[in-house]
Amino acid sequence: MQVFDEACQKYPQGMAFTNMGVGITYSELNQKVQDFAAFLQFELKLKKGDRIALQMPNMLQFPIALFGALRSGLTVVNTNPLYTAKEMLHQFKDSEAKAIVIMANYGHLLEQILKETKIESVVVTELGDLFPFPKSLIVNSVIKYVKKMVPAFNLPQAYTFKQALELGQGKTPKSVECTLSDVAFLQYTGGTTGISKGAVLTHSNIIANMQQICVWMTPLLKEGQEVCITPLPMYHIFSLTVNCLAFMKYGTHNILITNPRDIPALVKDMKKHHFTIMTGVNTLFNALLNNEEFTKMDFSRVKMSVGGAMALQTSVTQRWKAITKSVLVEGYGLTETSPVACCNPIDGHDIVGTIGLPLPSTDIKLVDDDENEVPMGQPGELCVKGPQVMQGYLNRPDETAKVLKNGWLHTGDVAVVDENGYFKIVDRKKDMILVSGFNVYPNEVEEAIASHPGVLEVAAIGVPNEHSGEVVKAFVVKKDPSLTAEQVIAHAKKSLTNYKVPKEVEFKTELPKTNVGKILRRALRDQPPSASK
Repeated sequence: MQVFDEACQKYPQGMAFTNMGVGITYSELNQKVQDFAAFLQFELKLKKGDRIALQMPNMLQFPIALFGALRSGLTVVNTNPLYTAKEMLHQFKDSEAKAIVIMANYGHLLEQILKETKIESVVVTELGDLFPFPKSLIVNSVIKYVKKMVPAFNLPQAYTFKQALELGQGKTPKSVECTLSDVAFLQYTGGTTGISKGAVLTHSNIIANMQQICVWMTPLLKEGQEVCITPLPMYHIFSLTVNCLAFMKYGTHNILITNPRDIPALVKDMKKHHFTIMTGVNTLFNALLNNEEFTKMDFSRVKMSVGGAMALQTSVTQRWKAITKSVLVEGYGLTETSPVACCNPIDGHDIVGTIGLPLPSTDIKLVDDDENEVPMGQPGELCVKGPQVMQGYLNRPDETAKVLKNGWLHTGDVAVVDENGYFKIVDRKKDMILVSGFNVYPNEVEEAIASHPGVLEVAAIGVPNEHSGEVVKAFVVKKDPSLTAEQVIAHAKKSLTNYKVPKEVEFKTELPKTNVGKILRRALRDQPPSASK
């Protein structure tokens, strides 16, 4: 909480967060955090080490609940709002959460599983609760009655968020001393490669990564001057550590985007605020580049943008630089590394297609299946050692042992390193395609196809083939309606050797994605076979 306290003291009148045109200063944030912490301690009787789940998209209530929980010495269990009742039940039982702050839109799901959990206290909030009247009434009414996004639910013992703040007013929360080894977050992996697991992240892990990020960013970012577009949800480790926590050291004004998939609305928000920095994923940057209003914006104050969570495609990086006249820097990390392990330099050193260099105090090596380090230029599994690496997976010593070996985190990502020490992700080990004994990495195929001007999005997977074991299949979302499969294949042949060229092309109106916009190849592999189009 030291960084939070310092930011509130240094920038009391500076804007901390804005959502849907409503802002909150650092001074106001600090007061509301105090009130919420007092509510947690005196009304809910929560004690140091108790676990509280937060299940909200980007909204003003999120940082208040987050910092209120941390001030009270609680462990935060960030929960994806898009979870089904079954997924919620797994996470709440696994984490043994005792309380939850949840958006009303998901109250009906909580009602279904609440009795099977150890959750004793519920706080329900609606998007507009902290907006001034009448905007609060209008926003909540439209969401509930016009868009019908709040199914009926019955949680009679629940507090509203406004009640929670009122109950904490006038009370001073007790000071709770947390050590570096105390658990700050149980940050659950997305479950895209199996059942969702809780990465145990201590205060030491998070503080280390915040410091590493700040050292990396300091040459460009200035205290009290930064305005950041925050479209990725803060319950996700990327946005949580980078935007919400590390950028607070600079007194950054975060523009919280509740629904980043609404590109026209996102562009309107970006126009209102003369932002200096933005974080996102490849699919989001690509969608913005294909929005005419975005390309007409004034980018004169933009210093840089940071991409993570999935590989940045060269065509997207180059177009972003051409249109915004600023760099799009790729970083790399995982939930298990708090998350940042590598990043490209932000001083204008133009490295495209790599994840850059290890952050300070971070070691990286590439190994083969026998744990031997591979020669330079050869692909190997990327392993990380550093103060940001998690303690392990909650209640899963077997899963922990698979990835943490002699202090090294085995990431499951295949990478290569060049003579200058820059790492490049080749692909996920589990996504690799085996064609007649040759390794084909989907990222490389997608990179080649994405450079076609008629392609909006692309994903590549392996499909069974009786002659070669597997062949490459590409799923393409068209930018040019007249694009044909033959044109896609012909374009791929220009830069790929024959066995890497897709033998099948299927056109889709959209590709399946995670909540942060990462394309889900697994969902494409699991779908029923479909003939090429």
